[in-house]
Amino acid sequence: MSRQTDKIVLFIDGANLYATARSLGFDIDYKRLLKEFQSRGNLLRAFYYTAIIEDQEYSSIRPLIDWLDYNGYSVVTKATKEFVDQTGRRKVKGNMDIELAVDAMELAGSIDHMVLFSGDGDFRSLVEAVQRRGVRVTVVSTVSTQPPMVADELRRQADEFIDIVQLQSKIGRDPTERATREPREGREPRPHTPQFLQRGTSQRASVPANADEDFED
Repeated sequence: MSRQTDKIVLFIDGANLYATARSLGFDIDYKRLLKEFQSRGNLLRAFYYTAIIEDQEYSSIRPLIDWLDYNGYSVVTKATKEFVDQTGRRKVKGNMDIELAVDAMELAGSIDHMVLFSGDGDFRSLVEAVQRRGVRVTVVSTVSTQPPMVADELRRQADEFIDIVQLQSKIGRDPTERATREPREGREPRPHTPQFLQRGTSQRASVPANADEDFED
């Protein structure tokens, strides 16, 4: 459990969280998610990482990305890369692991608690490295699907594992609400950002790639 004085930073693997919530049949209410972790300590920043497809004119998820950018989240993006697989099928690749890992290591000396929203086993080494710097790490994913969305080695490495099913009542969107409600809500002031977090990691996103069925991490 977090102490109210703990300095917390959220690291959200956007594509992974999207896939996890979709597999469980609910949508994330990002305003409620932010408030939930603000109640658990001194939330310094919430990073949201996603790759974008630059040559698409519009995506239905674009309003969400813009909403996050204006409502307390730091959106970090990069362009996807296209390739053709052995069957001749067009694929889109966009991996944000390096960007997330670099930010986490840079901030590890200044925070108490890292909350990682991802089940990707590639993050196990990152979690171990951050822990060696005295940071407690919570991983948020799920073992409630078949197969589980979280890699066993990542879950075991974390100081605490939270199955997102346990958070559904706190961060899930009311299914009776329109899916577009959240992005259309008014802007909220960004929380005060400590000096050591004031740097240009956020880029304006246009189209997140996590909605493309041929998208690969």
